Amino acid sequence: EVHLVESGGGLVQVGGSLRLACAASGFTFDDYGRGWFRQAPGKEREGVSCITRSGSSAYYAGSVKGRFTISRDNAENTVYLQMDNLTPEDTAVYYCAAPVVVGFGCHYAAAYWGQGTQVTVSS
Repeated sequence: EVHLVESGGGLVQVGGSLRLACAASGFTFDDYGRGWFRQAPGKEREGVSCITRSGSSAYYAGSVKGRFTISRDNAENTVYLQMDNLTPEDTAVYYCAAPVVVGFGCHYAAAYWGQGTQVTVSS
């Protein structure tokens, strides 16, 4: 059975940083893109960032470009999201998903999802 487990969320002040991790088990996603999505209360889920299987290319939503960095460690079957200079608008539940097709956006037609981790940025 495939499981994706997110960790690293929490409460942080404006301008702070968090590093999210998503560990996969039950399947090796080395040959697939992986991604991070988020959903704030009352808003639709949005693609935050996704990364190709090799890690050589990534997509970032405009609202996080320059502040967030996605990376992956295929040996650990884990993908990370480094979030810097956080703002209250980043408050949401963050989900990881795989496999994800990286293009102009992150496409998740048949993806597995984690349970989500809450990120709260206080002003």
